[in-house]
Amino acid sequence: MAGKKQFDIATALDAAMIQFWRAGYADTSVDDLSRATGLNRSSIYSSLGDKDTLFMRCLERYTTRYGDKYDAALSCAADRPLAAARAFFDITLERIADPGLPDGCLVAQTVMTTPVLSASVAARAQEAIGFQHTRLRAALKAGRLDDEAAESFATHLAAVNQSLAVMSRAGTSAERLRAIVDVTLDALAQTLGASD
Repeated sequence: MAGKKQFDIATALDAAMIQFWRAGYADTSVDDLSRATGLNRSSIYSSLGDKDTLFMRCLERYTTRYGDKYDAALSCAADRPLAAARAFFDITLERIADPGLPDGCLVAQTVMTTPVLSASVAARAQEAIGFQHTRLRAALKAGRLDDEAAESFATHLAAVNQSLAVMSRAGTSAERLRAIVDVTLDALAQTLGASD
């Protein structure tokens, strides 16, 4: 339509996602989102929604993007459970090492700010954390761990994964993060060896 400014929704959502990821939900204003996306306030509201709606869209974008990568990494768990767990952590470590992305994890930092979130955003963030545990548990069960061991290791691996994100935001080096993963994988290897 003549006179109407066109923009790419996907690009705007990615820019908004990075802004929320970098500063967090509470510390991101609509003006910040306007600067990040290059859209004026009215365009944000009319095309992307209010702050809560936009944040939910960004959180969904993030969880889908990384969830798909985690699923692909864990897809070999039935035949090679240790390799699958290593590939799972590699997704996180590669994201952390990417200089074009903020440190940490959008989901982890969102969960940590639950008291300032709307009920719907808080619930969606909790659900996203739960998906990670569910995804890991299914992979570990496919990798021949019994129910109890799969549950314990899924909880542990998810906790380690989230702690990597938090520690990266605190400036922990890539080498130290990799060492944490190695200790975790050594423990899993021992358990997998014992289950054969």
